[in-house]
Amino acid sequence: MKAEKNSIQLRKGVIEMCVLHLTLDDPKYTGDLLKELKEASLLVVEGTLYPLLNRLKDDELLEYYWEESTGGPPRKYYTCTPNGEKYLQELKKNWSELVNSVNGILQSK
Repeated sequence: MKAEKNSIQLRKGVIEMCVLHLTLDDPKYTGDLLKELKEASLLVVEGTLYPLLNRLKDDELLEYYWEESTGGPPRKYYTCTPNGEKYLQELKKNWSELVNSVNGILQSK
């Protein structure tokens, strides 16, 4: 049970990094983000993603615009800001260092 809680916390940080990466060069609709994260086996539900998107927007790491939809209401598309891109590069560097450190320990025996 405790390992599952740890896994959830780890995923939250990873999902933040992935959302910024996915919106870096190609604006994404929330449904697209959910689909791509699920395809990568990062199971995410809307109740997790929407608060993350709002927080990233409030922190000026993401911005959004509305686009009319042919099959329903307008859609909100998210894109990474220049601040978000800088932050993403820091996250990637930290992630790489963390993965290398953990793998070094786990492979030492």
